Amino acid sequence: MKGKVVKLLMVFIMTFSIFTGFMNKNTYTQVNASASDSYLSNIKKKGTIVMGTAPDYPPYEFTKNEGGQAKILGADIELAKQIAKNMGVKLKIKSMSFDSLLVALQTGKVDMVIAGLTKTPERAKSVDFTIPYYNGGQSLLVNSNDNSIKSYKDLNNQSVGVQTGSTQYNLVKQQVKNASLKGMESVNDLVLALKTNKVKAVAVESATGEAYASNTPGIKAIDAKFNTAKAQNVVAFHKGATSLVNAANKTIKAANASQEFEKKFIPEASKQMGTSAKKQKISVWQQMYNYKDYFIKGTEYTILISIIGTILGLLLGILLALMRLSKNKLFHAIAVAYIEFIRGTPLMVQIMFVYFGLGTIVNVPALTSGIIAVFINSGAYVAEIIRSGIESIDDGQSEAARSLGFSSHQTMQIVVLPQAIKNILPALGNEFVSLIKESSIVSIIGVTDLIYQLRIVQADTYQGVVPIFIVMVIYFILTFGISRLLGLLEGRLKHEE
Repeated sequence: MKGKVVKLLMVFIMTFSIFTGFMNKNTYTQVNASASDSYLSNIKKKGTIVMGTAPDYPPYEFTKNEGGQAKILGADIELAKQIAKNMGVKLKIKSMSFDSLLVALQTGKVDMVIAGLTKTPERAKSVDFTIPYYNGGQSLLVNSNDNSIKSYKDLNNQSVGVQTGSTQYNLVKQQVKNASLKGMESVNDLVLALKTNKVKAVAVESATGEAYASNTPGIKAIDAKFNTAKAQNVVAFHKGATSLVNAANKTIKAANASQEFEKKFIPEASKQMGTSAKKQKISVWQQMYNYKDYFIKGTEYTILISIIGTILGLLLGILLALMRLSKNKLFHAIAVAYIEFIRGTPLMVQIMFVYFGLGTIVNVPALTSGIIAVFINSGAYVAEIIRSGIESIDDGQSEAARSLGFSSHQTMQIVVLPQAIKNILPALGNEFVSLIKESSIVSIIGVTDLIYQLRIVQADTYQGVVPIFIVMVIYFILTFGISRLLGLLEGRLKHEE
């Protein structure tokens, strides 16, 4: 037993060392590049600059339904357009969760991050920042009928909602005594938690607080009165990208001199923001119907990822199962190490590793990264399903085949596998159904699946529960329909026996 453990550890160490070697090589290349600082010239050669943002923070960045398409708008977007224009390149926007933005910047998925960021000593160790382009205050969102909260001091020993990785998170942690922090990725989720009394208040930037308060019935925004200077929003660039920082600073200095951000960008963004069903004077369901194309597109991506992930996962699972059953010790060790490692780590971490980790070696698009992560995860589980199915076939079947002159390969292909597939079909069906639900995690890297579209609809309509209900129904229809089809197939196979 100890010998097997040692072998598995050796396989892990070898794999990690190889990958670390690639990572170190890539890091060395980046360091040398930063020494000569060719970042700006590379951007100009490419002709585009990629901006990372989390569009659930109006009026800075938000999504809006324009002609059935989700368009990312906001004051930060206008600033980014100006920066790109002055650099002589086009702007490309990548949407993802807020706490993934700096990781995306460090791994080269985006060239800059503009998302209401503030500079902190911790962040400055990993990325470079421009001069501030806007000084914003801090607000608390509370329920309209709650008059007990006047400032952050009234939140002592209370549950407070904050966006993970935000300045507000640190302010609440440092200044509110014994606060129970409820960190979430999306401000929409925080507002929903407030409305359902899961938290006493939500800490946000002032302009964002006003946007949500004016469009969400039942909540209001008040001055948080934190003991701090106003938050200074900055643009983040890759560490060492001094040429990009300097170029962006020229644009920001001009904007600051004319107060363009607060006098033009924010007012224009406020006019563009989506409005609630109540302000549109339509029913919530009519409002949701207007976003039907979003739900349809999300469903298509969810099905696409699930089908491709299942097919590739099945092929990988068969290979791993045969390797694990092989008498070759190396193949067996590799298969066991792979299966145990993948089954022992969360799919979310695997998705982030494929997108951000492997992204330091080769630039893999978000959708492709999601599919890769899903099928390598599924392959490990399918391998165990197939292995158990093969081992369930009586040894007499194999002995009879060999007595007829079949080789080991022919015995497995013609006799064992067809019988095993009939036995494992229900388990494989369950794996496919599970994959449909688990694939929802790919939204964290910006894949436009159902959950991603759900976030867009929530942000644009200020509706929290109804979009969630619609997505739940869609997932149920998908999984229930597939379960029934697999049940019919299973019944037919039994009938043929």
